[in-house]
Amino acid sequence: MTRIDKVLERAGLSKTEGVIIHKPSNIFYLSGYTGEGLLVFGHGFKAIITDFRYTEQAENQAPGFQVLMVGKGVSHVMLAKKVFDENGVTAARFEDDEVTVRAFRKMEEVLAAISLSPLNLVPEQVRRIKDEEEIAAIEEACAISCKAFDALLPHIKVGVTEKQLQIILDNLLLEMGADGLAFDTIVASGENGSLPHAIPGPRQIQQGDMITFDFGAKKRGYCADMTRTVSVGQPKEEMRVIYETVLKAQEECEKMLRPGISCKTVDDHAHEVIDAAGYHGRFGHGLGHAVGIDIHEEPRLSQFCEDPLEVGHVVTVEPGIYVPGLGGVRIENTCVITENGARTLVHAQKALLIL
Repeated sequence: MTRIDKVLERAGLSKTEGVIIHKPSNIFYLSGYTGEGLLVFGHGFKAIITDFRYTEQAENQAPGFQVLMVGKGVSHVMLAKKVFDENGVTAARFEDDEVTVRAFRKMEEVLAAISLSPLNLVPEQVRRIKDEEEIAAIEEACAISCKAFDALLPHIKVGVTEKQLQIILDNLLLEMGADGLAFDTIVASGENGSLPHAIPGPRQIQQGDMITFDFGAKKRGYCADMTRTVSVGQPKEEMRVIYETVLKAQEECEKMLRPGISCKTVDDHAHEVIDAAGYHGRFGHGLGHAVGIDIHEEPRLSQFCEDPLEVGHVVTVEPGIYVPGLGGVRIENTCVITENGARTLVHAQKALLIL
């Protein structure tokens, strides 16, 4: 069964219903095409609608898909209507979380008698379970990320800035084989470590600093996500305690991962460990999230998600403690859920590195 077939089945679409996909990650997942445009499909048909810049690319990346080109006076939606009319489609589903109000009104106007209704994140639901090829791509991205991190370590020293370390790490990821970056690299040193999503800046590394690196390679369309916190020289005693607390939470929660356990249960344990160490309120985000084509996917290890983990889910485990004026620590692995538990895809050292 193809991925398109899975979406059609899960959405329960009849022979007279079609789908319009706008979201680039869903277009890639369903067709392999990475350029701009729309994907339309239904029972017995599938087409990519794009412009002159991408038609050859679409034909190469998505063999078996009809490729249609927009032109003067002929829009993407007009071609979607043409495909639907040719295939007897009278109703279509669309991504209501992606399409703007203006674009929706234009679709209504052009599609005319074809009724529109939300797709309700069906492609994302299908994407939750990664197949062997997807897991292999994520594992490759994680391996590249670990190699880049190891190569970065000699560059971390007193006087270098956060921004310089970001640039070095980003270049190392590409040199090690990444197709791109999974997201903007985070480098947070000293007191900036209390900012979970700190933006690397001009702050120079100082003796005794702890530095958090949150980064990931992208390979074959799939993301890696890992975080390590290191110390330049001996850290303050409280920061050492914070590190060991975060490491305890990370390792215990990673060991809890298995099919059937609820995401909330794992998240709850991380907060219990950190709260018990006296840092209640200093871990304010969820424990983790699924990773795939997008860096943040479902399900999420958080207090708001009761979903059970399933074989084929790929999730992060990333507890942290953040103390304004002092600093912070986060440690993160990306893990795949297996029949017997979970397997980490990130193998960089988790014990505190003192450089």
